[in-house]
Amino acid sequence: MLNNPRSHGLWEKSAPAAPVTSALQGELNVDVVVVGGGFTGLSTALNLSERGSKVAVLEGVEIGFGGSGRNVGLVNAGMWVMPDDLPGVLGQKYGDRLLEALGNGPKMVFERIEKHNIACEATRTGTLHCAVGQKGLRELQDRAEQWQRRGAPVTLLSAEETAKKVGTKAYSGSLLDMRAGTIQPLAYVRGLAHAAIAAGAQIFTGSPVTSTERVGNDWVVRTAKGSVRAQWIVVATNAYTQAPWPQIRAEIMHLPYFNLATKPLTKEQQAQILPERQGVWDTKQVLSSYRYDQAGRLVFGSVGALRNTGTGIHTAWAKREMKRLFPQLGKVEFDYEWYGLIGMTNDSLPKFHRFDKNVIGFSGYNGRGIATGTVFGNVLARHISGEISEADLPLPVTEPETQSFLGIREAYYETGAQIAHFAGARF
Repeated sequence: MLNNPRSHGLWEKSAPAAPVTSALQGELNVDVVVVGGGFTGLSTALNLSERGSKVAVLEGVEIGFGGSGRNVGLVNAGMWVMPDDLPGVLGQKYGDRLLEALGNGPKMVFERIEKHNIACEATRTGTLHCAVGQKGLRELQDRAEQWQRRGAPVTLLSAEETAKKVGTKAYSGSLLDMRAGTIQPLAYVRGLAHAAIAAGAQIFTGSPVTSTERVGNDWVVRTAKGSVRAQWIVVATNAYTQAPWPQIRAEIMHLPYFNLATKPLTKEQQAQILPERQGVWDTKQVLSSYRYDQAGRLVFGSVGALRNTGTGIHTAWAKREMKRLFPQLGKVEFDYEWYGLIGMTNDSLPKFHRFDKNVIGFSGYNGRGIATGTVFGNVLARHISGEISEADLPLPVTEPETQSFLGIREAYYETGAQIAHFAGARF
């Protein structure tokens, strides 16, 4: 994308083509204008169009340009926050609602994929959250007990059971979540775009919003060469937000995350490493993740940005770490490398904001964008269509809260990831 192989890497090379789109020109009248062409924006557009609303999507660059087209592709349930902690942060009502909505999030993703025949390498064999040391195992024991109490199909596996499923003895156990799975994320978001257009939505790319204005009971949203008049604005830009809603960016800390894809493994190697094709991530503070793509490449990732000194440090670390985990791979070489930005909030929970009358949006997905964006797009469509009130949403309305020392903290985490990987830290 934009002739930058480190923006979307393997996903750009292997995803089916996006629908043909162009920049907005001239004036347009619709019911709802959605700003952002990622999981949330396109899920909103699709759900609204299926309900008969006239929808226009304004994407500043290309479909899936932000985090939706760059991430690992793990379709996980819930959030990073422990299930029992959610009611304490959000209150019982919203805590329970969010747990139910996001606990069922992967199901909604895979139902969308099946309904619209989206070719995105969907795999539904679960994910494995792998414990590093006894501290990591205790964390997973707590998480398993809390989800199991709520009826979720999660299983705590022993070190021996984990070794059989992953192909390494590096972990003290793991949590298998059968609600979850993996997808090719850029292929999924492009599939949502095709489905939204087929349902009647209009999508414009290369159309960043320059301003908004209230005109009577409507909003006029302007781009460089056109404008859209609508009753509602959905702000669905998340971590890649720019003007005219800078308060979202001020609330979100950018955490860089990179992915490296190997050459396709041999059949023998694939039979030894993740033979059931689960997606994996671990309990380390500077975590790692890995999963297969359809061609048998192992996609390996961790915290960090592939720029400046980070490129060499992170790539060298990944080769060492993969050799430590899977010595049967021999010499590791990468065909693709790319990175993106995760939007982190102060409490690791997403936010729902009402920026003005009929101007709403969710943001702050904290690395759980696939299921969360799909679910919240459905929620927004139901709310705008009058099916549910604002009081029935899974999150309360809050004002954006600026994170203090944002730039310094972002630099700290990017540099810290380099230090950890240079030193070969395993925490």
